[in-house]
Amino acid sequence: MKEHYLDDLKVGDRFKSEPLDVTEKQVIEFAHKFDPQMFHLNRKAAERTLFKGLIASGWHTAAITMRLFVQTLNFAAGAIGLGVDELRWPNAVRPGDLLTVETEILEVRPSRSKPGYGIIRLRNVTTNQRGEIVQTMMANAMVPRRGQGLRRRDY
Repeated sequence: MKEHYLDDLKVGDRFKSEPLDVTEKQVIEFAHKFDPQMFHLNRKAAERTLFKGLIASGWHTAAITMRLFVQTLNFAAGAIGLGVDELRWPNAVRPGDLLTVETEILEVRPSRSKPGYGIIRLRNVTTNQRGEIVQTMMANAMVPRRGQGLRRRDY
């Protein structure tokens, strides 16, 4: 898989991830560790809620989105998150959903304080197998410039 650097990106670039299957076991394990609410933990209890069934935590959806974003863009020395300005979960993720992330590059600029890096502004849209949007986010990240910063072999 090609490693990306700031120099490889331009405004308007779009990247689409491979799909990832969400299992009931993953939903429940994540919830036990990080968001222990009944509609994430127990199928029978979740059927009696407004969701009418087990759903993944929004934070689980965010973690899956991060995994797919990182795997797809494969930044040479990683992408350092600088903040998320907007995070929305318009539809629930359920066990059996197949999630895909599309990343659009909104802004690309060199860092003023770290010359070996640059800043990107991006929009990630996560969808399920039916094309329903399950998460949107706008974020900023610091990424390495070609020939600068750490490379994978350095760590």
